[in-house]
Amino acid sequence: MSTSEARPRVQVFDDAEAVARGAAERFVELGQAAIDARGCFSVGLAGGSTPKRTYELLASEAYREQLNWSKVHIFFGDERCVPPDHSESNYRMANEALISRVSIPPPNVHRINGLGDAVANASLYEDELRTFFNPASWPRFDLVLLGMGDDGHTASLFPGTKALVEPRAWVVANWVEKFGAFRITLTAPAINHAANIAFLVTGATKAERLLEVLRGALDPEKLPSQLIQPLDGSLFWLVDKAAAGRL
Repeated sequence: MSTSEARPRVQVFDDAEAVARGAAERFVELGQAAIDARGCFSVGLAGGSTPKRTYELLASEAYREQLNWSKVHIFFGDERCVPPDHSESNYRMANEALISRVSIPPPNVHRINGLGDAVANASLYEDELRTFFNPASWPRFDLVLLGMGDDGHTASLFPGTKALVEPRAWVVANWVEKFGAFRITLTAPAINHAANIAFLVTGATKAERLLEVLRGALDPEKLPSQLIQPLDGSLFWLVDKAAAGRL
């Protein structure tokens, strides 16, 4: 899908479990296609409860044998500034739900370092991405998974934060005032260069915000999820009936 398309594709599922299953199926489908075409599948993972269930399904007997995990490279859309074994770490969640349960080589897991100086760690992660995607001027993930918060944020692109207007960096340390902390996050341009982007959104508490993001006035300073508009790729919204209640 190009940015000239009026609306992204929205697929409505019965419930959160069905969303997770649909995302797992999309993950496997795109992974197989990328490996067949280029011998590698690069994916950016999201945090959150719905992605967690997707990862659990991918690690289950029904799905894990459908991909050659030695050809999969896992990245992260964002991370909190916490140790990798911390309860709030996106890496810890993904590791427990998926990474530790499939045969993926450790060098293929590209974790964001949450310990120490956030600005330095963001720069180091961008260096790692640039090495992997060299010589591209922007990263070209095969798939980026995203969630959307009740406030319209995605990854760690929060309303009113500086990262929303970053035009050149791939990764930044974004100060989020309401948490009094930095978050390390991919920037919108880095995400928008992906071949496929999939939002996973569930629950009635997201219904009003989803309506604003998809059908409301363009106001990415307030609704950062509106920044996600792939330049040369496909954008999918996988949502349950509760989240889609206002559409």
